[in-house]
Amino acid sequence: MNQNLVHIAILVDDYDKAIAFYTQKLHFTLIEDTLLSEDKRWVLVRPQGTNGASLLLAKVSNEEQKSRIGNQTGGRVFLFLHTDNFDRDYKNLLDNEIKIIREKSNENHGIVAVFEDLYGNLWDLIEPKK
Repeated sequence: MNQNLVHIAILVDDYDKAIAFYTQKLHFTLIEDTLLSEDKRWVLVRPQGTNGASLLLAKVSNEEQKSRIGNQTGGRVFLFLHTDNFDRDYKNLLDNEIKIIREKSNENHGIVAVFEDLYGNLWDLIEPKK
């Protein structure tokens, strides 16, 4: 059996605002932005330097979905971003005024900090131990 996780949907309120955050502040690459209908686009972004899973920026279409923006995991860390240079990427978070929820710490599995994206979703920034 050969399977891959390719996209993770993340709820957003505005495509362009979300694209700007992920590409300009986190320096992700815009992979695709295809118009599907008057209200819907297929928008994929992913971290630079990888061909792995991407985020599907999914614009909410009703009040129930809107109520989940930023809290798709009930307040737990949602996404885990591995880096090859923690200090570089942590400085980028600070330079872009991205909210740090838990400061840099050395853990058994590597250097870790928790930050919040544009919508309040929690992310771990991790430089794994080698």
